Order: sequence, then C-alpha cells, then structure tokens
Amino acid sequence: MKICVIVTTYNRPDALRAVLDGYLAQSERDFELIVADDGSTRETKAVAEEWAARAPFELRHVWQPDEGFRAAAIRNRAMAQTRAEYILFTDGDCVPSQTFVAQHRRLAEPGCFLAGNRILLSEAFTRRALQQSLSVHRFTWADWLRARAGGEVNRTIPLIRLPDGAWRKRHARQWEGVKTCNLSAWRTDLVAVNGLDEVYSGWGLEDSDLVIRLIHAGVRNKSARFAAPVFHLWHRENDRSRLPENRRRLDELLHSTRTRAQRGLDQYAGAMQ
Repeated sequence: MKICVIVTTYNRPDALRAVLDGYLAQSERDFELIVADDGSTRETKAVAEEWAARAPFELRHVWQPDEGFRAAAIRNRAMAQTRAEYILFTDGDCVPSQTFVAQHRRLAEPGCFLAGNRILLSEAFTRRALQQSLSVHRFTWADWLRARAGGEVNRTIPLIRLPDGAWRKRHARQWEGVKTCNLSAWRTDLVAVNGLDEVYSGWGLEDSDLVIRLIHAGVRNKSARFAAPVFHLWHRENDRSRLPENRRRLDELLHSTRTRAQRGLDQYAGAMQ
C-alpha cells in the first residue's frame, strides 16, 4: 500500500527542519510526504523545497492563506492532493522515531485506525535540540534515559516496543486521547466520513471530532502505542478562546450517530475520486 504522511505546520521552520530530518532517516522510504502549511510565510515553503530536493521520496508543499488556526482545512487540502491508500497524520513539531512509518505500515489493518502517542520535550531541551541541530530521532535508549533523569522529557515508556496482538484493540471505541499528531487511517474510511470538519474554528477538538465520526462509522481504534512514538518539541500553548464553542460542537456529535463532516473533504475537486 502507498502511504502519505501529512505534516501540518505553521510558521515554525526550525522545528520543521528537525521533523523532516526525521523522515529522511526513516527505516523505509516507500511513502510520500506532504507539508500541510496553514498559512506560513515563504520561509516554510523554502524549507519544504530544500528538503524535497534531498528526500529519497516525493515531498510536496500545500499551502492555504493565514486566516487563523485552520488545521482541519489544511489537512483536507493535503488529502485532496494524494491518491495514497493510507494516510498518516502528524505535526510539524513532532519528530518521528526512525521506524515510525514502518510501524504504522506493519500495524495497519482494515476496519481500524491507528492511534499512537508522544514523548514531550521540555522547553530548554527543545531549544538546545533546535539550536544545535541534535538528531533526536537517532537517540539511543541511553540518551533518552539521561534526558529523563535530567527532566528534559516527560517519560520514556513509549520507547518500549511490543508486538501486534488482540490487546491493541482492547479499547476499540475509545476516542479520548487520540490526537492527529500521531494518527493513521485508510483513505477510504476518511473519505467515507468526509475528512475533518472545518466548522471547527480555532484550536481544539477537530481531531476528536474526526475520531468519533470514524467510530460511529464502524472503524475501530487500534493502539500504536509501544510501537510508533513521536518526540514532541515544546511550544507555547495555542490560543484556546474558541475551545468552549468547539466543545459544544463535540458534545452534540457525541449525542448523535453522525458520521460525515458538515464541511469537509468533498469541497475539494477530485478529493472523492
């Protein structure tokens, strides 16, 4: 199957460089990558073009005007630009482990989406990693244990690797905790629910909305924990002023059986083909 990795970003080219370095170092190269740019300045496009010239896989840049936080919209636009059978969502501040794409491929299963987790880097460690161009995706267990002892990361347990098994679907209808910084699904399932819902304005819960609608449509949560972590670079908290309204929308969805986004993927020419 062809995998498309969609990396969402906004005006953080230093972090994007670290993230793209992580993808250039993946253990497998049979995937494409789209930098889904939510209105950044030209510096982000320049980074994407520079890394595209070096990448052993197809790397493209998709941009939309800056009209506030519109992660749902840019992810839909990116999905409309690929025919890959499998979509892997992540963020431009989440450095992938070296087997990240390979593990999502290994665990992918019809009728399921995959939900992975993350390791949070401290503000000081993030600053040092970016300023010194540290290849955190190449860190060893010893490196991470030292970082944990120094309070530079919040945990190391996600680095443990466990095999596939029925235990991964133990919480098949759980949506809480699933985030689009580490989420993958079959394109056919994403098209069936009309992608992400762009009625969500500002930061928060558009990813939960997607996951709930997938579950309503019969797609099950399969855990990618203990297999495919990402290393989340520190950033300031996003503006959460629209969160109460987004929470109201999510509560309405939870009390329904609706599966399709109200304003979603079908807006984009060719996306449903």
